[in-house]
Amino acid sequence: MGIEIIGIGSYLPEKILTNAELEKMVDTTDEWITTRTGIKERRIAKDTEATSDLAIHAAKRAIKKANISPEEIDAIIVATITPDMFFPSTACFVQKGLGAKNAAVFDIAAACSGFIYGTAIAKDMLKNGTYKTVLVIGAETLSRITDWQDRNTCVLLGDGAGAVILKKTDSDSDILSSYLGADGNAGDLLYIPGGGSRNPATHKTVDDRLHYMKMEGNKLFKIAVRAMADSAKKAIELAGITCDDVRLIIPHQANIRIVEAVGKQLGVPMEKVFLNIQKYGNTSAATTPIALEEAIYEGKVKKGDIVVLVAFGGGLTWGAAAIKL
Repeated sequence: MGIEIIGIGSYLPEKILTNAELEKMVDTTDEWITTRTGIKERRIAKDTEATSDLAIHAAKRAIKKANISPEEIDAIIVATITPDMFFPSTACFVQKGLGAKNAAVFDIAAACSGFIYGTAIAKDMLKNGTYKTVLVIGAETLSRITDWQDRNTCVLLGDGAGAVILKKTDSDSDILSSYLGADGNAGDLLYIPGGGSRNPATHKTVDDRLHYMKMEGNKLFKIAVRAMADSAKKAIELAGITCDDVRLIIPHQANIRIVEAVGKQLGVPMEKVFLNIQKYGNTSAATTPIALEEAIYEGKVKKGDIVVLVAFGGGLTWGAAAIKL
């Protein structure tokens, strides 16, 4: 018995924010953004759209492609760092929006690695036989936690959602391996200091702009490259395959320089590394499922191919999964 992706879907908000528009908002240029990040534009959710709305759109598309009813879903896992609210979980809102009344639901917060973490959890849920069909979603409205006065972070981030429906089947498809890691000692390199029990919301935390993402990009770069490359290698090793067996590497779309460095460390040409960062920027947990759907849609991978998803994010967290489609 294997685990098959029987449906996949994504959703990107309609509003496009270009580098030219950002030039009018902060002290930056299209040339500076493009050369350092590879990003040309990103999507921004409407004021009326919450993370669950994006997640529901993506999930509905995945359900339609899977040709199942929402009632057949046994569990919903939503990976996000931009939940609708502290509680209930965003997954509860997704369940309501889909009508998936038979599903157990919960959120996970592993930042950009969230979808990889969610996939690993779903794999174990399916393998132990308790669940047959699991919906995993990566969804973010990062525009809500972006400091639009900070040119080092605001140029990077965008909104979006991606979803997959995993089902235990008798096909050759499978999640061949998953590998997860973390280092809480470096959590202050990428975080939001305000809003939780450590620094609950006050006039001061708002005035000090503590409710926006803070990042030390220079320090994160080397850590991200090493963690992503090591994770991908570990997932490939655990799957009992080699890089030559992998059709496509699908990395978290954080920064073009990070992605290129990871490809170099893995010894694979950039033709085998999927990129869509130029269109969407960094959508955190949503980047890998959005990229996977685009890779399938564009014919870069097909049934029977092996792909490796790999990500790195705040926490710090990282992980990779080798998947036979």
